[in-house]
Amino acid sequence: MTRMDSFTRVENELLPKFRNMINQSESTEDVKKFFVYCMQDLFAQVFEGRLVVRFEEVALSPDATPPFTLDATLQGQEEFVRLWQGSDLSQIVTRFAELALGRYRHLEKNPRKTEAKIRM
Repeated sequence: MTRMDSFTRVENELLPKFRNMINQSESTEDVKKFFVYCMQDLFAQVFEGRLVVRFEEVALSPDATPPFTLDATLQGQEEFVRLWQGSDLSQIVTRFAELALGRYRHLEKNPRKTEAKIRM
């Protein structure tokens, strides 16, 4: 039987802050940015400093399946691949992306509300 690492403790630690950030977002760009910030925090805790994920290596991709993209340089790193395939990390990132996608779609459908908040 293979060993499977779990990072749900990290997910549960980051989730309240992430929900607050995306609920406070006023534009779809804010949602994308907050998603990346949260993923950087997640990866920093998961890899404990052994792997630094740059801002441009992760992105929320609303029209893709799954709704996020990871840069090829990140996917090419041995330690990343090992944890991505041998843990629940991919499911956790997908859950965060789907949560962000819900807020993204809401803001996308209601641009007047976003514009009103910006003008205030």
